[in-house]
Amino acid sequence: MTAPATTTDTEHDDVVAAPDVGGPTPARRYGVAALAIMVVVGLLLGYAGGLLTPRLTRPGDSSVEAGFARDMTTHHAQAVEMSLIAYRSATLPEVRQIAVDIATGQQGEIGAMQTWLREWQLSPTGSQPPMSWMSDGAAVKDGLMPGMATPQQMASLRDAKGIEVDRQFLALMYNHHLGGIHMIDAALAETDNAEVVRVAQTMKATQQSELNNLRQLQAQAKG
Repeated sequence: MTAPATTTDTEHDDVVAAPDVGGPTPARRYGVAALAIMVVVGLLLGYAGGLLTPRLTRPGDSSVEAGFARDMTTHHAQAVEMSLIAYRSATLPEVRQIAVDIATGQQGEIGAMQTWLREWQLSPTGSQPPMSWMSDGAAVKDGLMPGMATPQQMASLRDAKGIEVDRQFLALMYNHHLGGIHMIDAALAETDNAEVVRVAQTMKATQQSELNNLRQLQAQAKG
C-alpha cells in the first residue's frame, strides 16, 4: 500500500521564473500553491472528522473495511494527482474548477480513511494484496485497481499541452470515477460499519454527480 501521492511536479512548476508562451501565468502558479494548501486543509479536516467518530468495534486487518480504506486511499491519491495537473494546465475554467473540487474533496476523504485505520490500530498498508477484499476477485488488471490510469496515461497527461490537457483529464477522470463507484458498491454490499457506510455513500453520490459534469465538459472540450 503506498502513501497518498504527492505532487512534486506541480510544486516544481510553481518556482519557474519565466514560463513558456501559453504556459501557466504567475496568477495561475500562485493558484496552484493555494490549491495545494486547500488540499492539505482537506486532509486535516478528514482526519479530524474521523477522530470525532466513535468506534464500537474494530475491523480486522483482512476485513472489507480495512481493505476498502487502504485501496480507496491509493485510488483517491491518483485522482488528486490528476486534478492538480489539470488545475495547473487545463485551458477551460470549468475543467480547472472541477479539478479543484475533486482534489480537495478526495484529499479530505483520504484523511478520514487513514484516521479509521489508526483508530482500528491497523497499518495503512496491510498484508493482503490490493482488492483482495472484493468478492469478484478480478478487480485488479495489470496491477491497477478499477478505473486507475496507467503509468503511460499519467505521463501523457503531464506532457499534454493546451486543450489536450482538458480532454485527457476528463477522459481519465471519468473512467477513474466509474472504477471508484465499482469499489464503493462492493464495500457497501459487504460492510455493516455505520461510519464506513456513511462515508462510502457520500463518496458515491459525489462521484455520480461529478460524472455528469465530466460528461458535459467532455462535449465542451471537443468543440
